Amino acid sequence: MTKQRELAAASKVNCFHLDDFVAGWIGGASSVIIGHPLDTVKTRLQAGQGYKNTFHCVLTIYRKETVAGFFKGLSFPLASITVYNSVVFGFFSNTQRLISKFRYGDGRHPSGMLDLTMASMLTGLMSVGLGAPVDLVKIRLQMQTQPLCAESLHLASNTTGNIPMRSVVAMSGAQPLYRGPASVPGPSLCTGAQPLYRGPIQCIGSILQAEGLQGLYRGAGAMVLRDVPGYTLYFIPYTLLCGLFNPDSGASPHPGSIWLAGGLAGSISWVTATPADVVKSRLQADALQQRKYRGVLHCILHSYRTEGLQVFFRGTTVNAIRGFPMSATMFLGYELSLKFFRGL
Repeated sequence: MTKQRELAAASKVNCFHLDDFVAGWIGGASSVIIGHPLDTVKTRLQAGQGYKNTFHCVLTIYRKETVAGFFKGLSFPLASITVYNSVVFGFFSNTQRLISKFRYGDGRHPSGMLDLTMASMLTGLMSVGLGAPVDLVKIRLQMQTQPLCAESLHLASNTTGNIPMRSVVAMSGAQPLYRGPASVPGPSLCTGAQPLYRGPIQCIGSILQAEGLQGLYRGAGAMVLRDVPGYTLYFIPYTLLCGLFNPDSGASPHPGSIWLAGGLAGSISWVTATPADVVKSRLQADALQQRKYRGVLHCILHSYRTEGLQVFFRGTTVNAIRGFPMSATMFLGYELSLKFFRGL
């Protein structure tokens, strides 16, 4: 009886593996460095002004800000998104095992499609609590040198109270490029682009001071709409493609198969998540002094009315291109690290 209890206890302990979190951290660090330049381009396309297409955005950033412009806000994601990916991959893998333990009595039982879907959706939901503040600070840092145009100023005066346009310009700490009548809204009136934040810590402090704790979770609703289906279309395609590329289920997947399956899964997930990602980026880039959107629904309706349906697919090309190397690196780093730790 004692031996049976020991075996049962060991089985329960084995459902939780700490090495999943460590491997996720290693994979996350690699993917952030690979993907950050294209992430900056994606954010500028979705929430910025004046870019004709992806290539024009890349050229504009390079000409105005040099190569350093592509790495704006890298320090914070490198420190935080690595932890975020660690939690995401650790949570997903351990949730899979717990579901298998609950349904089949053995945490090592292969997960079915329903099991994968449940684990993926729970991971997406959990990720918002940790990821929303990280994404918000990253986007504010990436967008802080973008010009503030008249449409934003006009909407800010409507949504933040009776604030005169000159007051909003003054709050932005910039000079208007066009000195015509303030009552004429349009793209011809823009302020200059002066950095608002010295770094991530000052950015967090400013957001907390101006908007409170809830300010760090601006765009969280849109992030739920993005990440719950997004992670489902991330982990399931990866699992299916790995099985397709490696028919022998008993053998470890080849690194090339992991890389290809991870890259394709990333592209699929990011392309399908682009509409929700556009809404999230716009809400999070929407600073207090130039507030345009009252919430998720208002952002969707206003974006559609002013820019048409195509606005929700802005950045799709960048997401497809960026998603492949980032996810390929993420899964490869995770799987190889896990293999190393479990071989010790």
